[in-house]
Amino acid sequence: MTPTITAFERSPDRGRGLARDMRVRWALEEVGQRYDVRLMSFEAMKQPAHLALHPFGQIPTYEEGDLALFETGAIVFHIAQHHAGLLPDDADARARAVTWMFAALNTVEPPVLEREMARLVERDKPWFEARLPILEDRITSRLGALSDRLGDADWLDGDFTAGDLLMAMVLLRLKGSDLLGRYPNLVAYLARGEARPAYQRAFAAQLAVFTSQQSDG
Repeated sequence: MTPTITAFERSPDRGRGLARDMRVRWALEEVGQRYDVRLMSFEAMKQPAHLALHPFGQIPTYEEGDLALFETGAIVFHIAQHHAGLLPDDADARARAVTWMFAALNTVEPPVLEREMARLVERDKPWFEARLPILEDRITSRLGALSDRLGDADWLDGDFTAGDLLMAMVLLRLKGSDLLGRYPNLVAYLARGEARPAYQRAFAAQLAVFTSQQSDG
């Protein structure tokens, strides 16, 4: 059965691959699973039909038969569990890959998102200039530990896994910044993720939505 995911009809990321459906698209491309996309307006995301799928009125969602999921980590984990290619066969290696999935979303991403939100909504506040270095110190602390652990390896624990997929998607939010640039091995790690054919296909599919918006525009 072909799953259906939801994505922004008009994405605020302007085709940069940051909208969270990109994570699910990439996972599906990695395992070779065809999928359909239902584009959602911001208004439709708050309507009862979508709230029945995602109680917080966000994207993406994942529907496959009677199964409906939300939260990118849960969706990627489901895909990885049911298709070969994103989790190792060895039980211990599989558990470590899942650990890296949680680390990406629970340890590395929160300070990155907090900085983004501060830059977006607090820039005109009197405390912004004093708070920003604190937020950035939290990020560099996480990135420094991640850089030390990665070392000169290609991926976090042997072959590419769902843990690498989610970690690369988190680091993508820092692409081109001085924060990430301090760690050449993380810059190279992200570039390896972006170079994967499955990433390229997912990115092209998401970008096509933005391009069509511009054409309709």
